Amino acid sequence: MMKKTTLAVSLGLIALLSACGGAGDTAPVATPTPVPTAAPTPAPQAVNIQFVAKAGTEAVKCGTPITSLGNPSTAAQLQDLRLYLSNVVLLTADNREVPLKLASNEWQNSEVALIDLEDGTGSCSGGTSATNAKVSGEVPAGSYTGLKMTVGVPSSLNHTDYATASAPMNVQAMAWSWQSGRKFAKIEVTDPQGVAGSWTAKTFMVHLGSTGCTGNPATGATTTCTSSNRMDVKLSSFNPATQNVVIDLQTLLATSNVMINGGGAPGCMSGKTDPECPAIFSALKIDLNAGTSINGGDGQQLFRVEAK
Repeated sequence: MMKKTTLAVSLGLIALLSACGGAGDTAPVATPTPVPTAAPTPAPQAVNIQFVAKAGTEAVKCGTPITSLGNPSTAAQLQDLRLYLSNVVLLTADNREVPLKLASNEWQNSEVALIDLEDGTGSCSGGTSATNAKVSGEVPAGSYTGLKMTVGVPSSLNHTDYATASAPMNVQAMAWSWQSGRKFAKIEVTDPQGVAGSWTAKTFMVHLGSTGCTGNPATGATTTCTSSNRMDVKLSSFNPATQNVVIDLQTLLATSNVMINGGGAPGCMSGKTDPECPAIFSALKIDLNAGTSINGGDGQQLFRVEAK
């Protein structure tokens, strides 16, 4: 009787161990929770902002007479057209500003781009053969509907020696006095008839740059200027893929008599007392006395947009 009972108990324990998996079995392995895969970062969007020179609807280039400029209207010809651009940003539909990351090349560094629309031929014989009509860079992929920029050079780059500076700050023709730094814009038109023409002043110059500057950086001093004269530009509707930025000399000079110099330098070289400067600075939307931008450049009359 004892043997049967012991055998029954043993068989019961074996069955119980079998039902529980047995002492030698391992615990079930948990299935790991999948880790979500991050969405790939969109590739940067390349942007090329193309510039063209015009007088109204008329293309402007070296060696080709311009039919009508100024008041009174007169024929003219281009002598120089170069300008520095900085703080370039694209605008989204909700007016958010997205900085353009400038490509590095002979015309651009990380902060400044040089637009050069003279080619050194004909009436532009004092210039250079190399030209550059675009600002290039990258922004995050997206939809952009406008453009903002500054005609000017940041102070940290402006007051440096062009002879030792890297491109595009090494252009002698864009250097002003040592303390004043660079010409932010150099726009010059001349009498199409040359020396024998009818202009009292043979050339009308628009040289935009900082004035009232003190402190020589060559001695380690910090340069400060009473008039910054940097021009803000806002083009609320602009698509770089389908539109160009036009530099319009006709609207810039619409109220200027380009044939006569009323005093001071020929044309306007950013002087507060120069009689030609009030009209030019009004078109650029810069306060001539303070040297500051008016209304963020809204209403400026140098740049406009048109289809490519």
